Amino acid sequence: MLSADELQFYFMHFMPYADRPADESDSVWVDYSNSHYDPGVGKRYYERYVDEMVLADRLGFDGLVVNEHHSSPYSTMPSCTVMASTLVALTGRAKICIFGTPVNLTYPNRLAEEYAMLDVMSGGRTELAFPLGTGMEYWSNANEIAPATARARYREALDVIRQAWTTDGPTTYSGRYYNYRYLNVWPKPFQQPHPKLYIMGSGSPGTIDLAAELGFGYSVTFIPITQQLAAFDRYRAKVTEAGGTPRADSLILGVMAYVADTDEEALEEGRQHILFYFNNMMRTTPRYLAPPGYVELGEYRRRIERMLTQGVHGNTDWETLTKLSRVVCGSPDTVANAIAGWVRDAGSSRVICHLHLGDMPHWKTVKNLTLFAEEVLPRVRRLIGSDAARAIGARAAGEDAAAVGGMHAGR
Repeated sequence: MLSADELQFYFMHFMPYADRPADESDSVWVDYSNSHYDPGVGKRYYERYVDEMVLADRLGFDGLVVNEHHSSPYSTMPSCTVMASTLVALTGRAKICIFGTPVNLTYPNRLAEEYAMLDVMSGGRTELAFPLGTGMEYWSNANEIAPATARARYREALDVIRQAWTTDGPTTYSGRYYNYRYLNVWPKPFQQPHPKLYIMGSGSPGTIDLAAELGFGYSVTFIPITQQLAAFDRYRAKVTEAGGTPRADSLILGVMAYVADTDEEALEEGRQHILFYFNNMMRTTPRYLAPPGYVELGEYRRRIERMLTQGVHGNTDWETLTKLSRVVCGSPDTVANAIAGWVRDAGSSRVICHLHLGDMPHWKTVKNLTLFAEEVLPRVRRLIGSDAARAIGARAAGEDAAAVGGMHAGR
């Protein structure tokens, strides 16, 4: 059974460029022209977004999550290590969670050194996750990286990084894609032998199995609840098969939330920005999302089907979204009840909180962060382990909440 002391909450920021003209583009990834970018506006966004991350540290969030995407207004963090170094300098308490650079888009020895450098600079405050990268990243970068080889390269790169951190150098490494006569990274991580490591995935069986095999944790991207739970069940089964004991802190789930004094006020203020995120910032095409060879055939079909039925093309509706995903707008009680149930269902003690989404203005983000930290988190901690939490985990967040927006907190 989970305890309140185990729970940790991370604030994640995508840092989008939301000042883009409305148009009929099929995708805002890969080929959406950067002529729409205004560097002056971009500078103001960076200043604002960093302020929001620093506020989350001051409010007591356990971690600050940065990640990396390319060629899209969805996220203006093409280098999450640059943003992580800024946060290392401006914060002193929260973990810096770098979730993270797609390994295939860089050299693994270089990434091992950069992450080690951040861990030393922060005094051991980093946690690291390794994404394969979305299909769109493979269109946006050098064509030397064939999607069909992505997973083999990824596995080999992880082996290079682990060897660099766990074996005193210089050592040698001979692989199909990477070869080192002198693998000898400087600096080494502050945390020995390395920070806590996760693999990020979207439910692909092979990725889940790899995380369990390597002894990494597993952090799931924002996919429907049923798929998240199935992924977590598979991870626990694979860890157990390998003779290990699954840990609650080895699984990370994601939650999108907006908090206000009442359910009605929260829906009025938050819903539009969450829908903007799904219907505008995530809009892309099957061609870009899953290039041939990027995933196995069965997984490719599943992803295309999910796109067509869940609105990646820009037609997500609120009722469908809240029934399928961990999305809630409501009062502190409504949001806390939903999250407590989701945490118990998932058996996870780590929660990534998406509290700025889409075109949400600064004042709403500050309000949301503050209410979440001061009103929601204490309630969640009180609920975990209680009979109320067990009941919540098996149903929606509550009939009253459903009546004003369809909040869902079950499987």
